[in-house]
Amino acid sequence: MLIETTGGSIVCDPWFLPQFLGSWFVFPRNDRLDPELFAQVCSPDYLYISHIHADHLDEQWLRDHLDKGTTVLLPDFPTGELERTLRNLGFHRFLHTKDREELSLGGSLTIAIHTETSITDGPGGDSALVVSDGTARIVNQNDCRTNDLNALRQHGEVDLHWLQYSGAIWYPMVYEETSERMRELINEKVESQTTRALRYVEAIGARAVVPSAGPPCFLDPDLFGFNLITGDEATIFSDQPRFIDALKQGGHTGILAIPGTCISIENGDLRVEHPMSQKQIEQIFTNKLEYLREYQQDWSSWLAQHRASWSKPTAELLDTIKAWWEPLMRSAPTVCDAIGANCLLRLGDLDIILDFPSREVRVWNDEPFAFSFNIQRELVETVVARRAHDWSNALFLSCRFTAWRQGPFNEYVYNFFKSLSEERMSRTEAEALRKLSPDRGGIADETIVIDGYEMQRTCPHRGADLAVFGEVSGDDLVCTLHGWKFDLATGTCRNADDRALRIRQLEA
Repeated sequence: MLIETTGGSIVCDPWFLPQFLGSWFVFPRNDRLDPELFAQVCSPDYLYISHIHADHLDEQWLRDHLDKGTTVLLPDFPTGELERTLRNLGFHRFLHTKDREELSLGGSLTIAIHTETSITDGPGGDSALVVSDGTARIVNQNDCRTNDLNALRQHGEVDLHWLQYSGAIWYPMVYEETSERMRELINEKVESQTTRALRYVEAIGARAVVPSAGPPCFLDPDLFGFNLITGDEATIFSDQPRFIDALKQGGHTGILAIPGTCISIENGDLRVEHPMSQKQIEQIFTNKLEYLREYQQDWSSWLAQHRASWSKPTAELLDTIKAWWEPLMRSAPTVCDAIGANCLLRLGDLDIILDFPSREVRVWNDEPFAFSFNIQRELVETVVARRAHDWSNALFLSCRFTAWRQGPFNEYVYNFFKSLSEERMSRTEAEALRKLSPDRGGIADETIVIDGYEMQRTCPHRGADLAVFGEVSGDDLVCTLHGWKFDLATGTCRNADDRALRIRQLEA
């Protein structure tokens, strides 16, 4: 996303190269961008990276193409990982921002970066950008799960709201389920992510909404089935026209943007110019299979070379993981106890048990386990060789694995895999202590009233603010951030046995 104003230009999250072990490709494709526009993207006044996932932080492309004299607008994250990464790529001008505070970049151009820093956002955090030049205002929410939506509106009326609407995770597609149950889970996930996006749209109240931050497409033959083509595929990766239809049904204006689309705001008027005809744009989506097959053919050699680059099996893999992870386990007793069971890594010819209760990593000897991951060994060798500190980013988002769990979702399993460094694990342990201790502070102990029901303010699932995301639907209280449901009469969670909501009906 390139924002041009009289006060300067800002490039946001430039993503051009395939990411997540060659799984995710930009859709629609942007490898044929107009050369003049590409040159503008490469030499902006400012660079904004919302967070450190690879479809937002395209390290190789940034290193090879973006002007290193560009000033980086740094979100107010709790760790310095983003700055360190960008410095290693050659950037040396940084403007440190403060969470939610408006900052003048000169003349009438102002920005404000809102950060989310819970461990579920990744220990490095996530962020959203508000840009104003005195004549118009843009909110680039990308895929930031903003809890305090009123804060994004505090800067004034919004003209354009860019946000994620599609899935951007491996769940539930990689889980071992029957086809019938998988279809149920897919439908629930798509419904919840659409409902969440629409809730953001309603709260921001922009003049127009631009579906963005995905979805990717999958060109590797092993993953091609994750593309939504007929609508029957077992995938959460929707596409822009489907969300624009949902916007229209809700009375909102949606704008379809593809690589090269220019949206101008002048004297209050919105004007949209596309790099191709309307018919050609429609064919991307109506003839998606043909479009993807051509795209796949163009990148087939790259894919073959990428797969050949994965690390080969080594004799030291178990010892390397053991020496790396056991000290992290010992440093995070609250996290390990919250996991409370064994996790099995099936790597083809090597099965490794992560014994969280005992803080040990060893060869599996038929012990019971509550969680398992079946992963091609070469992929694990690759991320271990890179000393990847966030396996959510380095491995799991590739969707190149299958998973199983006994019982409900346990967020601390993935929080562990996101925190494979001392710096990250210390934050993850502190967050677990805060969440699991009797007095967690903040809004955790507050109550609110929705439609005659008094309840705890935070959702038992992921701590979302129910004052923003809570909604009564029939006999249920629904947290629209993730679609979890709670019985209004008892507070029982319909998604997991151990996530009850404190709730009571008030007298009339």
